[in-house]
Amino acid sequence: MTLQPLASASLEIQLHTITAIAAFLVGVIQLIARKGTPSHRMRGRIWVALMAVTAVSSLFVNTNCVWGPFGPIHLLTLLTLIMLPIGVISARRGNIGRHARIMTFLFIAALLIAGAFTFIPGRIMHDVVFGTTSTHERCWPVDPDQTTLLQTRIPV
Repeated sequence: MTLQPLASASLEIQLHTITAIAAFLVGVIQLIARKGTPSHRMRGRIWVALMAVTAVSSLFVNTNCVWGPFGPIHLLTLLTLIMLPIGVISARRGNIGRHARIMTFLFIAALLIAGAFTFIPGRIMHDVVFGTTSTHERCWPVDPDQTTLLQTRIPV
């Protein structure tokens, strides 16, 4: 195991990884801890914020581009950004069953399933865990002088 592939990754990939891991850890606690308590609500706010940052940062992780800088995994990003507020609103309106189903679905789909794909050979997390070395080609930006998508300038 080595953190070198992550340490040498772009800032948006580092941010995405850190917030995803934090969301996973907070999410596990949420799932096993007592529900409806003030601490559950506080952890829930933290989890929603972490998930939102993870989802938004995923828009800048571009390694499997199909539609411009976006790939099929970004459909999950869109779903996450839509479902997070619906889950929060459901809890606030007292529809706890719907809230629980949405948040559990997001934990499974956006963290467990999507997270499992990061361990496919050739991906950064595979290299971190198994100590392998891969080239991590990014399909966006197309200008080789730009090292991160955050440096991309969109013409007006």
